[in-house]
Amino acid sequence: MRVWKLLGLAGILAGVATGAAVARDERVRRHYDAGEIRDRLHARHDEAVARESSDS
Repeated sequence: MRVWKLLGLAGILAGVATGAAVARDERVRRHYDAGEIRDRLHARHDEAVARESSDS
């Protein structure tokens, strides 16, 4: 029975750690304004197009 309690506690701690990581990533993501996000997406798109054209 003790093993099940330890497994349950480990599961709860894993859930809390995952929630903390998700919250931190969300705060970082929301820090950007719309213009910065748009610029980053355009830059990533340009890189992908350049990479695809160099592969062909």
